[in-house]
Amino acid sequence: MAGPALYVFSHVLMAFAALFAVPMGWAWFHDDLTHEVTWAQAAGLTLASGLALWVLTRRQKRELATRDGFLLVNLVWAVLPAYAALPLWWMVPGLSWHHAYFEAMSALTATGATAISGLDTLPVSVNVWRCFLQYVGGLGVMLLVVAVLPMLGLGGMQLYKAETPGPMKDQKLTPRIAETARGLWGVYFGFSVLCLLGYRWAGMDWPDAFMHMCTTMGLAGFSPYDASIGHFQSPAVEWVAIVFMALAGISFLRHFMVLRGMTLRPLWNDREIRTYAAVLLAATFWVAGMLALEQVYPDFGTALRYAAFHVLSLATTTGYATTDYLQWPPFIPVFLLFLGTFVSCAGSTGGGIKMVRMVLLIKQARRELVRILHPHVVNPVTLGGQVVPPQVMNAVLGFMLIYGAATLGLAFLLLLSGLDLVTALSAVVATVNNIGPGLGEVGPAGNYGGLSPFQLWVLSFAMLLGRLELFSVLVLFTRAFWQR
Repeated sequence: MAGPALYVFSHVLMAFAALFAVPMGWAWFHDDLTHEVTWAQAAGLTLASGLALWVLTRRQKRELATRDGFLLVNLVWAVLPAYAALPLWWMVPGLSWHHAYFEAMSALTATGATAISGLDTLPVSVNVWRCFLQYVGGLGVMLLVVAVLPMLGLGGMQLYKAETPGPMKDQKLTPRIAETARGLWGVYFGFSVLCLLGYRWAGMDWPDAFMHMCTTMGLAGFSPYDASIGHFQSPAVEWVAIVFMALAGISFLRHFMVLRGMTLRPLWNDREIRTYAAVLLAATFWVAGMLALEQVYPDFGTALRYAAFHVLSLATTTGYATTDYLQWPPFIPVFLLFLGTFVSCAGSTGGGIKMVRMVLLIKQARRELVRILHPHVVNPVTLGGQVVPPQVMNAVLGFMLIYGAATLGLAFLLLLSGLDLVTALSAVVATVNNIGPGLGEVGPAGNYGGLSPFQLWVLSFAMLLGRLELFSVLVLFTRAFWQR
């Protein structure tokens, strides 16, 4: 049953081996020879594994069934971090395998929860690798695979449905799914170039601009500095980050339509995007007002700057920080973490429930309230002027049920392991929603390095659940999935 999925996965491994050339190139210019050898060893081991798996499964080539697609997606997101973790394990002093895998999972799922301290002293190539993994993982490794599947003689719609975030997965931009994937990556790359140039204009050197471009466009939040973007103490850097975090939090499907039609109408006509913009603006001024009233900063302009940056960073699940916002009035850090659970748009590189689901849930709640007063009224849930099919609403409601159960279940596991309530609950919320920093021990001034191996594995699974939006992972644990 797993043969076709393993056959495609062998090609994924071989393609992944080529990505090690990026940190190897940086090591050539910035590190010593031993680091180049380490990157070459990691690439060689990954390539050899891919070749061995291809030899074993080359007779299993056939069109992927739906179950093959889900199995392949889970293989990619569970196994690739193990190969990505190898050079971290070998090169970062004192880093255990548990911490290395957690770091690689956080990178590929674009979560941004780090377990490494002393980032400022790491070899440049290690920090480049951490950030580059977030760039690749941001839009989804599987979309890249979908773009090349035709060359393997295989279709990609099953993978697209399993990987693409959000409830409206059947929407395509072009008649062929591979063209859709290439179009999305084209927009992603174009914005990335502009982001890179923006950071360079703001005063970063090229290595810093490249690494922060990767983690901004991936809405991922890694930085080569323990102080994150606060290291630069630069309003210009922060505003560049704000602009591109806001853009990356919008569906790349809509960006593609805007560029193809040369009109902003696809953005304005999208209810999800209008709500996204309204929530971000309202939250920014609300937080700025609270900071000004509490006299955390000397003037409203400074309060607005810090509020805008951290609202955008947490709401879009990026996770950058320029200050320890846990020192702000207690309501604000919890509110920021709450925003990260739902604000990002479906089809963006952000995590969380997605704004479209929240809009549909509110509409459904309003519909039920109307039905209590008027039992026979016809009042369907609509989105963008179209009636939302019952199966979509059922999927949204089912998602929310499993989301709540998974969050509470994982939090209870951490509590049983001895973690305090604030850290346990916020760590699960931050990882399931791919936000990164949480509260307590894992807040912006700390990291996940002090957690036990068991706690790290629980949170690694939480990141996997969040990146594949629960269903794609949990379906593997059903009996029906394995029955022929």
